[in-house]
Amino acid sequence: MNLVRSKQRVADHGEVFTPPDLVEAMISLVHAEAERIDSRFLEPACGSGNFLVPVLLRKLGTVEARYGRSDFERRHHALLALMSIYGIELLPDNVAECRAILLEVFTTFLGDADMLWAEAASAVLSVNIVHGDALAMTTNTAPLRPITFAEWTYLGKGRFHRRDFRFDTMTQSSSFGEEDTLFADLGKHEIFTPTRDHGDLTVDEIAEGAA
Repeated sequence: MNLVRSKQRVADHGEVFTPPDLVEAMISLVHAEAERIDSRFLEPACGSGNFLVPVLLRKLGTVEARYGRSDFERRHHALLALMSIYGIELLPDNVAECRAILLEVFTTFLGDADMLWAEAASAVLSVNIVHGDALAMTTNTAPLRPITFAEWTYLGKGRFHRRDFRFDTMTQSSSFGEEDTLFADLGKHEIFTPTRDHGDLTVDEIAEGAA
């Protein structure tokens, strides 16, 4: 794997990719969380997904182990695993590549699933993998807007719930307990109110434009 695309990109953006063996070693330090289906991971400079892809693969391994005998649960929990992956990336080609690779991992895992699931996954990735500046906490497309992330939860019986939160607001929490993850403290602070509540959604509704 090439760790740089070009010297110019290194000079302009500091773009250097982490070696795969180092990625795996770092993820292994938090393997219990990486393997938990609904544990949320945010990579603020996600590049083409060299951290997010291995995390998703571990989550999907858990999905297979727990729900492999039920196609219905296997599909819905695989989508939940994808919903727990978040990234921010400054460069548009990396954003497109990251989304495409994560989508390929998801669709390959589902195998012969119809286009509905690929469309739902694409809608999720269009929200979760943001073209933006993590330091400025704004999108990188005109007009600049505050970065917003979707909190996805699985309600069971094929229904999901989505609420949107501003990234800059979430970072105002002074500290998180060791048991907490992205979105975990939202209910404990009045300032952490969603910018939008999309209500309960089916996979069809997500695919049709919940993003």
